[in-house]
Amino acid sequence: MDTSELASSLRLAISSLHKGLRKQSHAVNAYSMTEIETIALLFRNDSLLPTELAAMTKVKTQSMSQILKKMEEQKIIKRSPSEDDKRKVYISLTSYGKEIVEKTRYDKDEWLKGAIEKLTDKEKELLTKALPVLNKLIQTN
Repeated sequence: MDTSELASSLRLAISSLHKGLRKQSHAVNAYSMTEIETIALLFRNDSLLPTELAAMTKVKTQSMSQILKKMEEQKIIKRSPSEDDKRKVYISLTSYGKEIVEKTRYDKDEWLKGAIEKLTDKEKELLTKALPVLNKLIQTN
């Protein structure tokens, strides 16, 4: 298989795997991709400014304001004024917001665990050996 065929085959496999994992999330129907990305960014960072979230998700500040309003109404996020500059408000996840992320991760891990358990020992070993290569591909971008 040449590099072009390998790239195409890998893209298709990863895309299909990603779709399978997305279906395991109860949040898929309730939230847009940008909303899910926003929640994930807040999970990885203690708090962020709305302008930072807008830049990181590549949406307009007005769109991010609407997203944050919806999430605040659903008790997923909380707003905290900056101690240094009272004009700035930091956004962070509530404990409920963190629970959503942890539940989603658990659901996805369980689905993937079930799929992996159907593999042969040799296939599991091959998958284990492929992980460093896949991680290297991620880091080159």
